[in-house]
Parts: sequence; C-alpha cells; structure tokens
Amino acid sequence: MAKSMGTSAGKIALVTGASSGIGLLSAVELARRGMTVVATMRNPERRGRLEDAARAAGVLERMDVRQLDVTDFDAIPGVFEKVAADHKRIDVLLNNAGFAVGGFAEDIQMSELRHQFETNFFGNVATTKAALPIMRRQRAGHILTVTSIGGRIGQPVVSSYTASKFALEGWTESLRLECAPLGIKVVLIEPGAFATDIWERNSELGANVTQADSPNYARAQRFQKEVIKQIPQADATEVATLIADAAEDPNPRLRYMIGKDAKIQWAMRTILPWKWYERILVNYLKLRD
Repeated sequence: MAKSMGTSAGKIALVTGASSGIGLLSAVELARRGMTVVATMRNPERRGRLEDAARAAGVLERMDVRQLDVTDFDAIPGVFEKVAADHKRIDVLLNNAGFAVGGFAEDIQMSELRHQFETNFFGNVATTKAALPIMRRQRAGHILTVTSIGGRIGQPVVSSYTASKFALEGWTESLRLECAPLGIKVVLIEPGAFATDIWERNSELGANVTQADSPNYARAQRFQKEVIKQIPQADATEVATLIADAAEDPNPRLRYMIGKDAKIQWAMRTILPWKWYERILVNYLKLRD
C-alpha cells in the first residue's frame, strides 16, 4: 500500500532509465506518493510498459516521459534546465540508468570496460552535476543513486559492472559530504539480486566471452548454465518502496542495502577471514577450471 500523498504532493522527481526494471517501478511508486515524475529513457518508444504500469496504478497523469541518454553528456544540462523551467523545480533525482557487461575480466576488452564506465559511472555523474545547480538554487533536493551490493563487494564474472559501481559509491560518498551544508541529501541504494530484466535487456556479454578459444570458455558456460539460475531473485517492488521512502525522508542515511542475499554477502565478507570467504565463493560459484 502506497503512503499518503501528504508530504510528496507537488514535488518533482526525475528518474533515469525508467523504461524497465527498478526505474519503472520506482517511477510508478513515486507518482503514487503524489509526485510528478519526469520519467526519462534513452528511447521513448519503449515507454509502453511504464505507461501500462502507471495506468494500472492510476497515476498516468503524473507521468511526463522525456528522452534522455545519460551518455549524451552535452545534451544532459539542457534537458535538466528544460525540466526545471517547465516544472519550476526538481526535488528528487533518481539515478537508475545502467547496464551490466558480463564476462571474466581476462576476456573483457578495454573498449567494453570503457563503455561500461561511460554509462554506469560517467552517466550518473553527468546527470547529478546537471541537477546540482538547480537544487543549489532551491537549497533543497534528494539525489538517490542505485548502485548494487556489487558496489561494496567484488563480484566474479561481472568485474566491469562491479568496478563501475565501486567508483560510483566512492564518488557519491564524497559528494554527500560536499552537499550536506547545501540542504541536498545524497543517498546510495544497494540492491542484491532482484527480479528485473537487467540480465536480459540491460546486459551485454564481452565479445570474447563466448569464443571457444577463450581460456575461460568452459568456466563461463558452467557459470551461465548452473550458477545464474541458482541466484535467488526477490520482488523488485521492495526496492521501489525503499527508494520512495528515502526520497520522502528529510534526513535519509547515506546507504540503504536491500535484499537478503546482499545482507548475507555483506555479513560474510565483513565477518569471515578473506581466505574462508574466498574458498566458499569459489566453490559455490563453480569457478575452478
């Protein structure tokens, strides 16, 4: 059940990557709380799922769908200023756009790693920097960035994705300290495995990963066939609810970790000696040659 619209009515939220997954669910939940949501996506032709979900929730009239590619760095400031001009302010920025490059680090090409960072790190930095002057003028605002448990703990077979999220965590933690005196709240959302389409629509395999002459070919095939299917995936509406709660909180925490698997991993990583942790993970994920 969504919370009342009392504290959020009239607020403006801008969501990146709103065409699917956590971005879509969060856009709908923020609208249910009474916010007008500027739901951005790289290709607005993919707006159908969002509009269907918003219509079902009775909040379609609070959706303003706009085009935004987070890697089009020159265009981003203009998009944000246009939103601020049209809606008079931006109260919440949800940085959600991103994707995952899969494959053992040995097989990932440098161009693929750069592409991962262009979207997951520099794209989020660019949208945040576009929002900051607007929120500074307001002396208020919430910037929420979706990272991952992979931004706190190294994850095999997604080293590129993990590296981009680690970088985003460090940059955002520093930003939080800089923005605290300005009335701007900076928040990290760290989900574990949730049932979204990141591994279907928003992921890419490195070009060398599926090549039979890759030294990791057998491990990659085994990981894909045996391991990914075993990873539990919870209902992603839990993440959307958490995001909306943090967006409404006048004094949110820096980090919100969510997901049973994420909390178990974090506990293991912080409690167990590294050698024990490594042995458990290598065996569970079948990483041996």
